Amino acid sequence: MIHDSNQTWPAIAAQAGDLGDGRIDNLIIESSVHVVNGVLVLLALVASTGLVLFHAYRNEPISRTAKVAILAAQVTLGVQVLLGIKLLDQGQGIVQLYIHYVGGLVPLGAFLAAGWFARGDTGRSSRVLAALLVLGSVAAFMAFIIGRSFANA
Repeated sequence: MIHDSNQTWPAIAAQAGDLGDGRIDNLIIESSVHVVNGVLVLLALVASTGLVLFHAYRNEPISRTAKVAILAAQVTLGVQVLLGIKLLDQGQGIVQLYIHYVGGLVPLGAFLAAGWFARGDTGRSSRVLAALLVLGSVAAFMAFIIGRSFANA
C-alpha cells in the first residue's frame, strides 16, 4: 500500500508529492483502509449493541465491559469518518450516493444522543441506549453495504 520509500507511517498511507501546503494534503490513503476499518466499526457496533441489549433486557445498568465496547465503537467510527473525509478530499468516493454518507453519520448522531439521554447508568437508561445503538448499527450496516456496492460497481 505504501508508494514512497521515505515512509514514516505504517502501511496505510503514502506521500503523493506537492498536492498542498500541509503534510496531510500530501498523504494518500488507500480506499482498502476505509473498508477494513468499516469492518472494525461493524464488529465494534455489534459487540457494544449486544452487550447493551443484554443489560437492557435485564433492566440493569450497563457493565464496564459494555462501556469499553461502546468506546471502541466510538473510536473506530470516528476514525472511519476521518478516513472517509480524506478519501473524498482525494477525489475518491464521489460516485457513491449521499445515503452512504448520511448513513455513516447516523451512528455518530446516535452516540451524541446517547451522551445526552442515555448513559446506561439505570435500567431505563440502558433501554434507551440499546435503542440508539440498534439504530446506529442498522445505519452503519446500511452505509457499509451501499458503500461496498458502489465501490464494486
